[in-house]
Amino acid sequence: MNHFPAWKNLMIAITLVIASIYALPNIYGEDPSVQISPLRGAVINSSLVNEVKKKLTENSITPLKAELTDAQILLRFSHTTDQLKAADVIKSLLGRHYVVALNLAPATPQWLRSLNAAPMYLGLDLRGGVHFLLEVDVEAAEKQAIDRGATDIRQFLRENKLRYLSVIVNEGDIRVKFRNQAIHDDALSQLDSQFRSWEFEPETTPSSTPTLIASMSGKELTNVRNYAVQQNIITLKNRVNELGVAEPVIQRQGDNRIVVELPGIQDTARAKEILGATATLEYHMVDTKHTVSSASTGRVPIGSKLYNRRDGGQVLLKKQVIVTGDEIVDASSGIESDTGSAMVSVSLDGPGGKKMSKTTRENVGNPMAVVFIEHRTETKIVNGKPVRYKTIVEEVINVATIRGHFSNRFQTTGLDNSAEARDLALLLRAGALAAPIDIVEERTVGPSLGQDNIDMGFNSVMIGFALVLVFMAVYYKTFGLFADVALAVNLIFIVAVLSLLQATLTLPGIAGIVLTVGMAVDANVLIFERIKEELRNGNSPQASIHAGYEKAFSTITDANITTLIAAIILFGFGTGPIKGFAITLSIGILTSMFTAIIGTRALVNATYGSRQIDTLKI
Repeated sequence: MNHFPAWKNLMIAITLVIASIYALPNIYGEDPSVQISPLRGAVINSSLVNEVKKKLTENSITPLKAELTDAQILLRFSHTTDQLKAADVIKSLLGRHYVVALNLAPATPQWLRSLNAAPMYLGLDLRGGVHFLLEVDVEAAEKQAIDRGATDIRQFLRENKLRYLSVIVNEGDIRVKFRNQAIHDDALSQLDSQFRSWEFEPETTPSSTPTLIASMSGKELTNVRNYAVQQNIITLKNRVNELGVAEPVIQRQGDNRIVVELPGIQDTARAKEILGATATLEYHMVDTKHTVSSASTGRVPIGSKLYNRRDGGQVLLKKQVIVTGDEIVDASSGIESDTGSAMVSVSLDGPGGKKMSKTTRENVGNPMAVVFIEHRTETKIVNGKPVRYKTIVEEVINVATIRGHFSNRFQTTGLDNSAEARDLALLLRAGALAAPIDIVEERTVGPSLGQDNIDMGFNSVMIGFALVLVFMAVYYKTFGLFADVALAVNLIFIVAVLSLLQATLTLPGIAGIVLTVGMAVDANVLIFERIKEELRNGNSPQASIHAGYEKAFSTITDANITTLIAAIILFGFGTGPIKGFAITLSIGILTSMFTAIIGTRALVNATYGSRQIDTLKI
């Protein structure tokens, strides 16, 4: 007789129930949604929800549901048209204090979400995701390059004792004024040989003061623009990796634009905030020789600048920057043990550490300030047309007295909360953007390969699955039906495992599943043919069943292990879609072995194991 022990039957039943639960969220689909997240200082509460719903009602938009959590508001809609219209209305209502992002929110019931059951991610080629078109402000990059050039020229003239009256940046050029013609001519000769990427020309306008005009060469301007775009692409890749998005697309489009596609991302508001943020830190010494009250009347000392403090009031800082975010090599957020406030632990590179070491050694007992700098873009409707405004927020988040000498490791406090500390640490780790970027287009995208291809991919699975079911049922009769049940359960297992791993399924992944469907019945074919052979040899049905499963096991195992090795190699050396194919193939091999060997054996045992039989329908 063929029997499974009770524990093995129970294990199969429990496994099937668990797999069904975690595969179930995939049948509920997604709702077009709008996600509202607060920026610093903004509040999310029920009053805001009511205000937003009232505004939507005035515009004849009715959300399916409004969900309020501690960190965000999620408004679900029945149609994409309502979603897009609602996003525009909410943006005009809330202004720049909130991030309003489009999203596709899973419609999974609460009881499944309470079990941490979530649908698997689908790649851009299947479900789509979030598409951002970013524009790099190359003019800002050019301005930064010209400012750096002015600083370098000024330093070169000082080091070579070429007395000058002024070095001024004026409309893309640098104007250097000298005391007399002799110094002018000498400087022209030395600067021309030292700064190859700059072009120096004497001013042609008659003037009593000899003046040199320095302008960046066309080739160097092109290099600056290309460097800004390429460096921003690298930084964006680092930031996307920090977000943990699988298989993102980040590529250049045209001269100054970057396309970012994030498949299956859930928190689009956070992605938008992190991608577009240009926040960084600067460390300055406080100007203690002059007063804030005098500077606030407009008499700001040369070499100093008046900043607003985040906690109110103003502070006068020296313009000279000690270190910037560019020199930060690592940053991690945490909680300060003394005060319990959020902080960022910072590590500097070698040059930054030397500058900080020199500054702190010479200024023990003096106050040092941390300036938080953020570039923001706001869109306003002017005369019926959207107009983009760029603003730079510079505020002092912390002023502390230097108690002792330190160099490349220290902490920065003064942040509002842990979330801001975490985001700032992420931005500092990922690196600073070479130039500010603006999100000029944002949309949740459908499948890039078109709905037809999705349907064809789905149909290929279903048609292949149906043909295999029919063939097995016709050719192997009752045993073929057992194999069909195992095949269906195998699909449930694959979907459940992909959902549990939160893997991203793409079209190549579907190809892996289709291949698995065919391979899954291979094992059953081997078993059933072995049973037939045993019957032809004159063995009893029960003995043939037992021998069929026992003798075919090693052959099935060998065949699946070799395929599994190939899938592992594909995963190790492949990229993108190849990895997706390897993952689904590997999962399919493991689950098909379970269902084909143990699953069908359990069905056979339940049908024939407890009774005397003379013939088998196989």
